[in-house]
Formats: sequence, C-alpha cells, structure tokens
Amino acid sequence: TCSMSSGYCSLDEDLEDCFFTAKTSFFRSAPNKVPTKNVTQTVEEEKPEPPSVQEIKQKIEKYNAKVTNCLLMKLNDDGTYTGFIKVHLKLRRPVTVPAGIRPQSIYDALKEVNLAEMTAKRTSFYLPLDAIKQLHISSTTTVSEVIQGLLKKFLVVDNPQKFALFKEMRKDGQVLLQKLLLSEYPLYLRLLAGPDTDVLSFVLKENETGEVEWDAFSIPELQNFLMILDKEEKDKIQQVQRKYEKFKQKLQQTL
Repeated sequence: TCSMSSGYCSLDEDLEDCFFTAKTSFFRSAPNKVPTKNVTQTVEEEKPEPPSVQEIKQKIEKYNAKVTNCLLMKLNDDGTYTGFIKVHLKLRRPVTVPAGIRPQSIYDALKEVNLAEMTAKRTSFYLPLDAIKQLHISSTTTVSEVIQGLLKKFLVVDNPQKFALFKEMRKDGQVLLQKLLLSEYPLYLRLLAGPDTDVLSFVLKENETGEVEWDAFSIPELQNFLMILDKEEKDKIQQVQRKYEKFKQKLQQTL
C-alpha cells in the first residue's frame, strides 16, 4: 500500500501477469510510409464540468451492472469513490533499482519504510514487457500519483518524469494511444468507459519527448545500452553469416 499526498492508492496483488518477448531496442523507429494501426495523440481535451454526486451514483450503478467479477466501484459518503484499474507496463528501456535490496515485508509496508533509501548502490534491469498490474485507487488519485505508486511498488528510483500514462482505445480496427495529463483522474476515465478493457485500458510507457537525452540516464543504464547494442550487433552478424552460408550451400549443390 502506498500513501500519497492526496487521494488513495493501494497496489493489490496481481490478478494476472502477462509476459511477452520483445525487441530490446530503445531507439525511436524511423517513420514508415505504410499506415500503422497504432496512433499516438497528445491533443489536450477540454475538461467538462464535474458531475454531481447524483450523476456519479447513477454512473457507478450502471458501471457495476456490467462488471463480471468482484471489481466493483464503491461510492463514499463524501462523494468520492474507489475502484480498480489495470495498467499495462510497456517499458522498452531498463529501469534503475537499488542493488541487492531485500523484498519488502509487511512490516516495511505498515511502517512505510523506503527500501530504496537504504542503499546508495544502483543497478538496472528490464521489467517484464506488457506485465499487467492491478491498482485499487480513489476518484481523487491523479495520473501523477498512479505513476509514482507503480514506481514505488517496483522500487524504481528513476525520475517519475521519465514515464507517462497513456489511455489505449480501439476504434475502427485501430489502436489509439493518448497521453494523459498528470492532473487527470484515471478512475473517472474508467467509470466513463465502463469495465470493458477492450474499450479503454491504461498503459505505462516511457515519456517520449523527442530525441534520446543521454544525460538523463544513469551509468548502469548507459552500460546496459552498450551491452544491448553489442548483443544486437553480434546477432545481426550471425544472421548475415547464416544467410550467405545457406546461399553458398545451395550454389554448391546446384554445381
């Protein structure tokens, strides 16, 4: 459970963790002339007037009627409400964590012990690509707090500004990604969209701002990048060698 400056956010145990293999390149891919199904939008939308408590109550009742599991939303006496969201972790770069840190115990969680501050040593590794994390949050929990809560859960000490939360929507066979403002409320978006994650889901990704800013990365991260490049270079060389070896064998067979 993580305490925050405002709102409420607890990180429950995963209901499902999905792991997929993925290319480890951390560079932005070159523009492709072929239309892609993934479209990233960063256009800011005008915020409508906040709904009344009665409207929220009606939306929650409608939402809960569609829920097929126990992950219901609950309206509080003060007009706030709590519920669940799922966040897909799609980080293509390594994250920085304390080196040799022990797993967090129940005592640490209750006493809010920050294990990351117990050692100055740092290392970096890849979080499982496309893992899914379940969050129990409040209607007052912001995007910024969700990001900070996720990083704290995984003991990531990188600057939260390196990450961004996106909402993923599917429309007309296309997957649309829109970056959320730090001040937005994910649970309200979940309430409006309904419980179907095919209609709306949340994705944690790197906060792409243009070209790679190498000064923003730590020494372990940069060393990992070099190791990745070295491995990809060796793999590419082996692929080319195997290709021409097969071509040579076919030529010899033909002769």
